[in-house]
Formats: sequence, structure tokens, C-alpha cells
Amino acid sequence: MSHPYDSLTPDAVIDAVESTGLLSDLRLLALNSFENRVYQVGIEAEQPIIAKFYRPERWSDAQILEEHEFARELVEAELSVVAPLAINGKTLHHAGGFRMALFPRRGGFPPELDNFDNLLMLGRMLGRLHRVGASRRFAYRESLDIDERLTANRHYLTAHWIPTELRPAWETLTEDLDTAVRAALTDYRVSDQIRLHGDCHAGNILWRDDIAHIVDLDDCISGPAIQDLWMCLSGERPHRELQLAELIAGYEEFMDFDPRQLRWIEALRTVRMIRHSAWIARRWGDPAFPKAFPWFDQPRYWSDQILGLREQLAALQEPPLRLL
Repeated sequence: MSHPYDSLTPDAVIDAVESTGLLSDLRLLALNSFENRVYQVGIEAEQPIIAKFYRPERWSDAQILEEHEFARELVEAELSVVAPLAINGKTLHHAGGFRMALFPRRGGFPPELDNFDNLLMLGRMLGRLHRVGASRRFAYRESLDIDERLTANRHYLTAHWIPTELRPAWETLTEDLDTAVRAALTDYRVSDQIRLHGDCHAGNILWRDDIAHIVDLDDCISGPAIQDLWMCLSGERPHRELQLAELIAGYEEFMDFDPRQLRWIEALRTVRMIRHSAWIARRWGDPAFPKAFPWFDQPRYWSDQILGLREQLAALQEPPLRLL
């Protein structure tokens, strides 16, 4: 079965980049990306650029342009953000049936989240990002919606992916998780929503010269501040509380933090776990996904998911992390 990305041949990538007026030296390197297709493209007498081809039918032009506008605002606020290049006054280009954006190439490494100095600096960066994010609202981007991200995804997985012998356990468990998540988020309001990075894990932060460089706003959404913060925490509870203290200390230099949101961490982690499985499932027709996740359609994967989600149900019953 063909996939839209099948037509994105090396020649098509070069043609798309050169349609903006740039001249390629024909050096091309495919980078690690699944949701979109991303390439490093050599440019004559210039530094290589990064070409990102958006997955067809995922976002509208208005949603993509709103992502680009958010990146521009962050750059104007002097945050180090890898923002799309404006070529001939445009950041979004159409070529060969694809939407494309071009970015400067940046190097770096994921931050060391066990380094408390790094966490303090990350907190400052996220505080500044959220200060910009709170200054206005998205008009077109998605918001963090539990019906779509949790309930619809667990039903989709039940109907299409869960092995028959595991279905009763999965259905009972995910129904209990749905109830527990909604109980944890009972005081989450629209007024808690600001513009967020949305997928702020270590892989989307490049660390170089003691500066955190923000990359990939592809999943930027409206949601609570804690959604961008909790993925910086890891390890056992006492260690996470120490990490949290450093992170929030840096954050509150630029933005107030509502400790009420600490109760939402495990709920948001649960949503992310189920949504991640549903993301792979919904993309299975893309040949890149069976290659990258060959274990996904095996019963063992779903047995392990059930075990992990049972642990998550227990975590939802525990007191929230303390802000030391």
C-alpha cells in the first residue's frame, strides 16, 4: 500500500527546497523523524539548512502558521529557539503536494536532567517561554483535551489493536484510569491554559554552550504550565522532588507557578502513555513505523503496557510531589 511520503524522493526534496530560490549543492541527509520528514540539505556557498515536510492532513495551514508565529514571538523575546526561516516573506512553502518549512541547522546535546544547575537553567527558559505563551492565546492550535487524548485513544486501541485475550484486562484498567485522570484534573480550567511547547522532553532541547536551545514546536498546544515541566523529572520520588525544586526556582524568576498543578502530573503522564501507543497505531500505515517499532504488534508489548498502566493507576492514588 502506498503512502504519501513515498513520493518524497531525494529529487523531490531538492526540487522543493530550490523552489524557494535557494540553490542546493545536492548533499542530502535524512534525519531521525517519524511524524514529519526532515532532511539536512546542503546549500551552495552557505551553511546547510533543515527542511521539514509536514505530514499531510495533520495540521491546517493556519495551525502551522500559528506555530511559526509563536516561534517568532519567542525569538523576539530573546529565547534561543530554532525558528523557521522567512524566505521571500514566507515561512510556510508548498511544493510537490507537501507543506514545507526551512530552518537553520543547530547542533547540541540533550540536557543532563540529573544536573541541578541544568534544571535551574531549564526552569528559567520555560518560565520565559510561558511568560510569552501567557501573553495571548492560540486561535487554531489544539488544546489539551482529555476526551480526545485519552478516552478516544483508549477506545481506538481497544477496537483495533488489543489482543482478544488481553481485552478484558485492558478495558477494565483503562476505564479505571480514565476515571482517575478526570478526578485528578477536576479543578483544571480553561483559565489554566497558556500557549506551550507541548512536547518538552529532553530530545526537543539542544544544550550547547550552557544554553538551552528550543527545537520542534510541532506539537505546541494550549494547556497547563505543568505539561511542559513534568517531563524534566525522572527517578524515584525523593529525587524528583529535588529536581522539581530546582526547576521551579528557575521558573519563578520569570513566571508564577501554581502548586495546584502538581496534582496533575501523574494524570498527564497517563494521558501521554496511552496517546503514545495510539500515535504509533494510527501511523502504522506509514512504512517508517513498522520498521521503527517492530515489537508494537506483538502481544508482549500490550502485556507490558498493561503492567505499566497498572503501576500508573497506583501512582494516581499517591499524594502529589511536594514543592520543597
